[in-house]
Amino acid sequence: MVGVGEGTRVRIAILGAALLLLGVVALLAGVLSPAAALALGARVWPILLFVVAITIVTELAAAAGLFAVIAERLARWGLGRAWLLWLFVVLLASVSTIFLSLDTTAVLLTPVVIVVARSVGLPVMPFALTTVWLANSSSLLLPVSNLTNLLAANQLVAYPPLRFAALMIVPALVAIAVPCAVLFLVYRRPLLQRFDPPAPHSPDDWVLLWASAIVLLVMLPALVSGLPVWIPALAAATALAVFFLVRKRSVFRWDLVPWQLVLFACGLFLVVASASALGLGTVLAAVAGQGDGLPALLRLAGVGTVSANLVDNLPAYLVLESTAGSPLRIAALLIGVNAGPLITPWASLATLLWGHRLRSLGVEISWWRFAGVGLVVVPLTVGAATFALWSAG
Repeated sequence: MVGVGEGTRVRIAILGAALLLLGVVALLAGVLSPAAALALGARVWPILLFVVAITIVTELAAAAGLFAVIAERLARWGLGRAWLLWLFVVLLASVSTIFLSLDTTAVLLTPVVIVVARSVGLPVMPFALTTVWLANSSSLLLPVSNLTNLLAANQLVAYPPLRFAALMIVPALVAIAVPCAVLFLVYRRPLLQRFDPPAPHSPDDWVLLWASAIVLLVMLPALVSGLPVWIPALAAATALAVFFLVRKRSVFRWDLVPWQLVLFACGLFLVVASASALGLGTVLAAVAGQGDGLPALLRLAGVGTVSANLVDNLPAYLVLESTAGSPLRIAALLIGVNAGPLITPWASLATLLWGHRLRSLGVEISWWRFAGVGLVVVPLTVGAATFALWSAG
């Protein structure tokens, strides 16, 4: 995982191993049939391959200094106005999440915006919260934006990336706008300050910088071309790896491949599939209700939100997926599990990784305050985005 500390990697690996062991026990006990396990594996291997490839791409791009250069340019384009710099961070966080996934935004962009804010003498918290809130709430637009979307894409076989985007674009824009409005209201004083732009910084290797920029520019449209997303991601990872093998081999190390996250995901998929086989999905189906009307969509999005904040958004989606049954209901569920995990620190892996990055940078965060503000912004965001989905649909 990109830039994640050793302690976090170990904890994720231990949790993943424990979940995988529970899944194997369920398989051996007959709770989950071998056929069901194989079908699950056939469904998730392209997703996990995409995660590995896109992580390598973003890790190498970060090592080339691409994201630091982008952040520095944003600070200069801010023209000494904190609100303008903040708007650029909003744009960068949204684009990064939409095309490179929420975990990439949480891990890569967090240290960048913290460094930028400190370098120009601005408070870090409005920029830090912008990163994690938008990492979650702006992950609705494309299948590649979130693992839950990639899982949903298997159900929406008639919805290639551009059609998926057409279904989600109105709620996605609302899910970006509402948290930003709340953030600006809460932090309007520091965001109306002025600052002195930082001095320009030259990267260590211009060849690697330009190679990373070109590879990303080629990869991004390929991700929405209709190809399986693991193909352009794997091609981009291979191309960048060749450049780094020639010019900077020291970047290659064991943690370049996010094996801990893969282990965690495999264990999580098996455990959730086993829980569903035991009837958990039936219980939640009764709670989530049926129908494509506004009350029904709000109910499903609300159940998704609560479930994500209780147990994490990925298992919440997997368990609730069978209760959807229509494109509108799947979209409502995605609103709940993507835009809703802004209350508890474990509601999404991105939020956990964001919290670790803050600690490693010496930034203190009160999770009680985080939850308190989340209790305000989440109902507003999920409710407004679901209403927008219903209105547009």
